[in-house]
Amino acid sequence: MSRGALPMPDPERLRNIPSVASLLETREIRQALLRHPRPVVVGAIRRALSALRAEVAPGGTPPRSREEWTELLLSRIPAEIAVAEEPSLRRVINATGVVIHTNLGRAPLPEEGIRAVSETAGGYSNLEFDLASGSRFSRLVHVEELILTLTGAESAHVVNNNAAAVLLCLAGLARGRDVLVSRGELVEIGGSFRIPDIMAESGANLVEVGTTNRTRIEDYERAATARTALLLKVHRSNFSMTGFTEEVAARELASLGDRLGIPVMEDLGSGAIFDFSSAGIPGTPTVRQALALGPGIVTVSGDKLLGGPQAGIIVGRKALVDPLKKHPLSRALRIDKLCLAALAATLRLYADDRRAVARVPVLSMMLAGEPAVRARARKLIRRLKRESGAGLSLSVERAFSSPGGGAMPDVEIPTACVAVSHETMRVEELEARLRLGSPSVVGRIEKGKLLLDMRTVRGGEIPELAAALLSAASVE
Repeated sequence: MSRGALPMPDPERLRNIPSVASLLETREIRQALLRHPRPVVVGAIRRALSALRAEVAPGGTPPRSREEWTELLLSRIPAEIAVAEEPSLRRVINATGVVIHTNLGRAPLPEEGIRAVSETAGGYSNLEFDLASGSRFSRLVHVEELILTLTGAESAHVVNNNAAAVLLCLAGLARGRDVLVSRGELVEIGGSFRIPDIMAESGANLVEVGTTNRTRIEDYERAATARTALLLKVHRSNFSMTGFTEEVAARELASLGDRLGIPVMEDLGSGAIFDFSSAGIPGTPTVRQALALGPGIVTVSGDKLLGGPQAGIIVGRKALVDPLKKHPLSRALRIDKLCLAALAATLRLYADDRRAVARVPVLSMMLAGEPAVRARARKLIRRLKRESGAGLSLSVERAFSSPGGGAMPDVEIPTACVAVSHETMRVEELEARLRLGSPSVVGRIEKGKLLLDMRTVRGGEIPELAAALLSAASVE
């Protein structure tokens, strides 16, 4: 053996590794097969064998006998089975302070939406069946009038998300023709949604106007030709431009479109029905306000500021929207019955602003005053301090929450966080333990402390959050 080389395991002792077939014959595994599907158990055995072989690679010390191998493997297989049967998609307590957190599923549904999904999923429904006449009709009947009433649009269409809505509009209105877009609005949104790529897939031709930081109405006017099908304005998601900048307002672009006879489309993205400026949160127009500025067609998301399920909502003039409903892509991109049920239930809440604020979680979280959030933080601390010996240090700290979802990139909302540290445990380990626990808790680390932003932790989640913290802080 060369100097410094690790010792190799004895090949004779590695031959004692039991086979999958022999393990399946043991009493413990036969009992496991009575409780779990065979593929799950076999997969767990193979993973346990693979992990143990890796442990006794060069430099490891393998068990001496087949019995020792078997005993060790049998002690590990139940945990492997449990991991295999645990759902990959799990509920998370969002303590990040990001209200519309894309990675955590964006908008939590209102209770009315959850009930609607459950009732629709649990049996048959009149999804595309007119109970009055006994004939077939469009599934969009369930939301179309609600959208028209709330936005003031002439026509509305709904597909499975806003990227799909943009794709359908471009394909249906501008395939083979030119679409003018400011260079400052050629954005990339999370998940590789890039305006130039969507444009290429739609068959429309991208024509860039202006510069990255400054675009004027004259830039659009000079670039417009007989081949121009659309003037497109895109909401900048997740970033803002400051300094030496200039952009064309939607009203000004719509006025140019009317003068040139070219439709104007706005990808608004955020989908606000509630007027946040009335509550002192500037940064985004409502869908009704956006349409009033003149664009012929506007697209928005259902699961951002609207606070509903994933959906892409297209609103605007009948001459532009109605043909899209018959486009071949509409069926490929159509909204499913569960999202449709949740969307209809969420939209109904907006008939009254006070009810919407009280019942739609996104609105409730964003509009909650700092004192109310601070009260939740103190409630969590009181609950935790009843348990002695946890080793936790707790305090309430002022910080800022984010609307998230790219809806209001410049907006910060004052909030209250529970700052957590541990007398013996590194804050990174505490954060990981919370994240990997059940339920999973996701917070953020700032200045050596774990911050749990109580704006995005609802009152009913406080007991679970306290229990998760105590469990994570336990040092055995």
